[in-house]
Amino acid sequence: MTDALTYFTTKLTHETDASDVYTAQKAGDSFVLVDVRGDDAWTQGRITGAVHMPHGEIAVRAAAELDPAVPVVVYCWSPGCNGGARGAREFALLGYTVREMIGGYEYWVREGQPTENDSGALPRTFDSQVMVVRAGIEG
Repeated sequence: MTDALTYFTTKLTHETDASDVYTAQKAGDSFVLVDVRGDDAWTQGRITGAVHMPHGEIAVRAAAELDPAVPVVVYCWSPGCNGGARGAREFALLGYTVREMIGGYEYWVREGQPTENDSGALPRTFDSQVMVVRAGIEG
């Protein structure tokens, strides 16, 4: 039992999910959401309020652009992508408090959370395969 408790406590210390990140955004919690995907992915669409810092650039950009006292949440494409883990590792190496948003951009979009691209807000859709969908949901 101790092994399981330690494992899940540690996991929850270092991971979060799209619903919890959205709730934290709406509550005004202090953290910076970092999209660690490449330029083409960022241009196609990103989470509203995120900053763009590809995981390969974190080591050289983070200290100049992000306050190390502010917690960081990173995301990549999806559960099938380990770019978020790479980005989280880079922030951890620099001493940041960091969590990875499991599910990445894919689950953020599937849950209907706000996204945008250079032209503005993208349409929100709610996927009943990952959440309960009710009429009038706007989050």
